[in-house]
Amino acid sequence: MQSKLTDIELIQRTLKGDQQAYALLVKRYERYTFTLALRFTKSREDAEEVAQDSFIKVYRALSSFKQESKFSTWLYTVVYTTAMTSLRKKTNNTVALDDDATYIQIESTMSGFDVNTAESRSRSYYLNEAIGQLPADDATVLTLFYHAEQSLEEIAQIMSIETNGVKVKLFRARKRLKEKLEQNLKHEVKELI
Repeated sequence: MQSKLTDIELIQRTLKGDQQAYALLVKRYERYTFTLALRFTKSREDAEEVAQDSFIKVYRALSSFKQESKFSTWLYTVVYTTAMTSLRKKTNNTVALDDDATYIQIESTMSGFDVNTAESRSRSYYLNEAIGQLPADDATVLTLFYHAEQSLEEIAQIMSIETNGVKVKLFRARKRLKEKLEQNLKHEVKELI
């Protein structure tokens, strides 16, 4: 089966019983789903559970997808609500020891060592570390806008807020991210000196 099929074509094939079509949908969106879940849960294990639960929910409700928005928007809405439900249920606020390493592993798609790769990993590390320190809504809006390339309207639909609210959240999230980066990197510079 071609992976060039559109999301809608894959959905239609899945609804006709083609399990491979759904496997392609999962493969297409698993990285984004995991990254978004990780932004909320701050734990690799919890993020994997949220991502898996989300794909199961999507599969069960696939016939109810009305195609009024992109599939990715609908999927991220499910991930968002699943993560929020998971966080509400969780009474123990633990932080996984491998969170920073997880972000680097997600971003790293190349093997071998060269200066550009090392620099890119370093940027990704500091950026992801700073995003991880932000409140969940800030991390979500930044992840959806920059990493998942969702439009303001799509983010509004996912987060169940107005488009203008997304603009405000994005503006504030960028400002907080800048402050976190400045704070974190200032500390890193002191350690180097």
